[in-house]
Amino acid sequence: MSVSSSELPQEDCFEQAIREFLDFLKIERNLSEQTLIAYERALSQFARESAPPELSDTRIQHIRDHVMRLRELDLAATSIAQHLSSLRSFFRFQLRKGRLTHNPAEHVRAPKAPLKIPNVLDVDAAIELVTQKFKGTTASRNHAMLELLYSSGLRLSELVGLDIGDVDLKAGQATVHGKGNKQRLVPIGSHAATALKSWIESRQDAVHDAPLFTGRNSQRISRRTVQDIVKKAGRTALSSDGVHPHLLRHCFASHLLESSGDLRAVQELLGHESIATTQIYTHVDFQHMAKVYDQAHPRAHVRTSDKN
Repeated sequence: MSVSSSELPQEDCFEQAIREFLDFLKIERNLSEQTLIAYERALSQFARESAPPELSDTRIQHIRDHVMRLRELDLAATSIAQHLSSLRSFFRFQLRKGRLTHNPAEHVRAPKAPLKIPNVLDVDAAIELVTQKFKGTTASRNHAMLELLYSSGLRLSELVGLDIGDVDLKAGQATVHGKGNKQRLVPIGSHAATALKSWIESRQDAVHDAPLFTGRNSQRISRRTVQDIVKKAGRTALSSDGVHPHLLRHCFASHLLESSGDLRAVQELLGHESIATTQIYTHVDFQHMAKVYDQAHPRAHVRTSDKN
């Protein structure tokens, strides 16, 4: 039996329920500030534009009407899917609290997003990028950073969050804190391990709980600084403005899948919850195979003699 929304502590039932849910996500789920802002934006928009007066009166039609409003605003399919995901989580929480008898957003589907295949560098270009000769006092750090991004497929936030104690160079692995503070072990290749060893040994503050990568005043390096370093490295090595940290994660996944064909292993290494997310790289791999076929197969093209 559902509990009336009026039993919520404040008059504004939806707003109070949203605040309670956001507190849960922050304290119990330890989600990032950025993620919490996205949840709050999506839920507040629903409460403002599409919700009924009482929380317990929310039905599937309210959710469908809201999706239609979002489509009328020309939101991308991926943005609508994120709104729906926020609503599902919110109403799942209300269900556990006994305020609803069912989740009204559970069976509402978002518009299908077009398949977006990430751009990747070929192997030679990726190696040229990470092995370039860096200059200045930060050369050792920058080299280690790029080698690790490509070696282990880390997200930018994961790289920035690493401490020295998270890295075991003898075992060739690192403990990474991923999305939702979930931990996973990732391998560190021999070239990345050598670069990291050189960087750590050059430091005077190389203690267990010190940040692995530091910026000004030996403070933990910022995401923006890493992005700037990688972009500058792309300009120097490849004469390209399109190089960014996540591109190296794409390269890691694509090149590994291309060589091994083991989708499940790549999923684990990337820290994807769903293998469907990892499957995007099978399309990248197919593009590579199609290119090889087009260049090499004797019947891929019409020969001049065949036209005569």
